[in-house]
Amino acid sequence: MSDTLQLLDKTDLKILAVLQENGRLSNVELSERVALSPSPCLRRLKQLEDSGIIRQYVALLSPESVGLGLEVVIRVSTSKQPKAREEFEESVKKWSPVLSCFALTGEADFLLHAFFTDMNAFSHFILNDLLSLSSVQDVKSSFVLKKIKNSTALPLSHLG
Repeated sequence: MSDTLQLLDKTDLKILAVLQENGRLSNVELSERVALSPSPCLRRLKQLEDSGIIRQYVALLSPESVGLGLEVVIRVSTSKQPKAREEFEESVKKWSPVLSCFALTGEADFLLHAFFTDMNAFSHFILNDLLSLSSVQDVKSSFVLKKIKNSTALPLSHLG
């Protein structure tokens, strides 16, 4: 365990858990939720930010409310040559529909998580972006029918 993690106490873990639920809480609201006065709470929060444990704050949008009703998981197999993999990774970084890309072990080399307005937008992406790369050898897509669990909160129980 890193030195930073060893310094986390129960109050720090409470702060992290509460902020993972609602990152927009004011310092006063946060301090009330973790049973700490505002000044020490703010000091701890600043330490968590400065150490990199809290890396950023974001607004999580509802995909449907911004016209992105088609959620897709795409498995991609590429050429095993390092240059081909580099080409693929650089291209992925430019594709706005792709929210996440993971390099994998197993049957596929990469897993993409992407959102599209509709099937036409998805087809255009597959045909004109993904399959236009010479490094791409195989693509398999699955459409998300239902979200059973979709969380952004990391588990912290192993720290406490």
